[in-house]
Amino acid sequence: MLEVIVGDITSLAIDAIVNAANPSLLGGGGVDGAIHRAAGPGLLAECRKLSGCATGEAKITSGYGLPARYIIHTVGPVWQGGTSGEDDLLASCYRRSLEIARDHQLRAIAFPAISTGVYGFPAARAAAIAVKTVTAARREDFEQIIFCCFSENSAAHHRRELSALHENDHP
Repeated sequence: MLEVIVGDITSLAIDAIVNAANPSLLGGGGVDGAIHRAAGPGLLAECRKLSGCATGEAKITSGYGLPARYIIHTVGPVWQGGTSGEDDLLASCYRRSLEIARDHQLRAIAFPAISTGVYGFPAARAAAIAVKTVTAARREDFEQIIFCCFSENSAAHHRRELSALHENDHP
């Protein structure tokens, strides 16, 4: 089941939440900072052992103080105008996160709107990539995939993309 919600990803009691991390994995602003604050110091200690993460890749940690069992950290691209491979890198974030979840037999996962905050990726374009990539994945491996948006505006982009996809599947 695919769904779009507006809410705080740190409050979700789910197998895994995805963190829109920076390459150091040591916390930052936006959703990354919120996840680190909510998870507590154990998360930072584990992330220090991971030696960072490349853009488009993902790594998994325990959820620590979060209701989620795991955190999948992925590093989205910084928007540079759309001609530096940003679309492919963003799609890779979603694909790699799903692969890690599948490898750990996790059945429910929630994504934030990766790269749309301080990294400046245009929200509508990012939502289209997110929905297309997630729907192209082997969704039968998952019971629930959530796009957990921080704002109604972001959620509207995701809902519009899901609706358009559904209309194209059933003309």
